[in-house]
Amino acid sequence: MQGAVLAADDAEPLGIALEGYPFPHPVKFHALSYRGEDLRMAYMDVPPKANPNGQTVLLLHGANFFGAYWRDTITALTSAGYRVVVPDQIGFGKSSKPVLPYSFHWLAANTKALLDALGIARVAVVGHSMGGMLATRFSLMYPETVTHLVLENAIGLEDYREQVPWAPTDRVYKGVLAETEDSIRAYHKAYYVTWKPEFEEFVTVHARLRGSAQFPQYAWVRALVVQMIYEQPVVHEFPRLRVPTMLVIGQADRTAVGKARASETVRATLGLYPELGRRAHAAIPGSRLVELPNVGHTPHLEVPQRFHAALLEFFSQ
Repeated sequence: MQGAVLAADDAEPLGIALEGYPFPHPVKFHALSYRGEDLRMAYMDVPPKANPNGQTVLLLHGANFFGAYWRDTITALTSAGYRVVVPDQIGFGKSSKPVLPYSFHWLAANTKALLDALGIARVAVVGHSMGGMLATRFSLMYPETVTHLVLENAIGLEDYREQVPWAPTDRVYKGVLAETEDSIRAYHKAYYVTWKPEFEEFVTVHARLRGSAQFPQYAWVRALVVQMIYEQPVVHEFPRLRVPTMLVIGQADRTAVGKARASETVRATLGLYPELGRRAHAAIPGSRLVELPNVGHTPHLEVPQRFHAALLEFFSQ
């Protein structure tokens, strides 16, 4: 991302609220309160560049990312006349990181509160990875708010509890503490068919966070989020969706939460996105499926033009 500082593990540490890290558009904060804690939810609210069409798109990030990685998608949408709202969920990016129980219902309610504060009644919702699980929960809770739903390589297209052994939160936390720059890079590289130098930035951000005095707090939040994903599946509720839905599925994706905890035999059956996408398509009434051959977990970064073309075509209907 332009203006970002790429560094290794021993470079200048980065605060766990990404203090000093440049986002592509101005960041504002929405005040929230939860279990007696005052929190701040960061967001970008980007107006259309020209010829406003009166429609708004809500972009929901994945678990290992934050709102800034939607930079090119924001440009594509605002250039087509859309207003774009991009929150960092509580626990991510520039937002507060409380060590509290996390739930998709809570994150969805926070997002709805932000839209209400901005005076936005209707949105098209795009959710990538974990953001796809959140987008599903949001659409189930607030169907009157959602004009379109896009699930971009959403995780949770399968119920991980059925194949992956549960792990206590403190063990997940210790696993986050044990990560290194090399292990973070290896995880991110698995997201793509073709690794590009610009993807290194997301490795660098996570590596620099490790130098913060508050990194243990960040690691606890990461662990709590992993538990939320594992313990709160949405796949069984796909038939309840009643909003126009499009699934965009990179066919080379093999992402699955907790995969390392499963046996070698089970691991081979997890994260089979070609099959998972078709199964979700069959479960979601009236949905459409866009399959992207030779594309991994993050189409909007790996093949942005193809992803944005599918997005704009779907929104135009």
